Amino acid sequence: MGRISIVVPTYNESENVGNLVNQIDYALRGIDYEVIFVDDSTDDTPQAIEKVIAENPKVRMEHRETEKGLATAVLKGFSLAGGDYIAVMDADLQHPPAILRSMYAVMETGVDFCVPSRFIPGGSDGGLGPYRKLVSGVARYIGKIALPSLRKITDPTSGLFMFRRSVIEGADLQPIGWKIMVEVLAMGTYKSVVEIPYKFQARPAGESKLSSKVTIEYLKQVAQLMKRGRKQTGVTVTRWSAEKLKNELEKIR
Repeated sequence: MGRISIVVPTYNESENVGNLVNQIDYALRGIDYEVIFVDDSTDDTPQAIEKVIAENPKVRMEHRETEKGLATAVLKGFSLAGGDYIAVMDADLQHPPAILRSMYAVMETGVDFCVPSRFIPGGSDGGLGPYRKLVSGVARYIGKIALPSLRKITDPTSGLFMFRRSVIEGADLQPIGWKIMVEVLAMGTYKSVVEIPYKFQARPAGESKLSSKVTIEYLKQVAQLMKRGRKQTGVTVTRWSAEKLKNELEKIR
């Protein structure tokens, strides 16, 4: 059974980190994992994470004073990860930690990349308000039109995904915005992607970081990837039903 490294970039999420780790620990019972917080916070989030670390030896933190930004935070997490599989998720609990076990079940079948999707049967983006749904939808379709590597993926701009370490070995990752998976899909090396349904949740605490700057950075990222993105050939994208996922989960109990 493979080990999972879960990279969680944090910026002022002190109210959520304890609950997040508790839910991850419950979801991954019996599975070897580590949680790597890469923290750029200006509030007491580092202290909240330190408290979690004192209670859970599977958690560690890289607190950054001089560098900021989700993109570089995730890349730092990749460099620190020691797992066979690497996952990325937000700290705000809008990505339900329970889905990690399902993603792991997918990876254990030999798949290269697992993408939870809000837009296949069983999925939902109900945790988003109307404005964020609009912005997210526009970003998603811009990416799918501009980048061939995204066209078969129903939810390519999500921040929740898991992949084999080999996917990013030697990859020229230069993300400048928040859509890290777009970068990995465009620049990584992989042959198989499985999408599974998940329900995006409402944020229980804290505030969204969405801004016009984030939107501009995403457009710049897509423009750059149109020039330097790898030509992905022979990639299969499969969508698992809830029944298929249930059967695979039974195998790792």
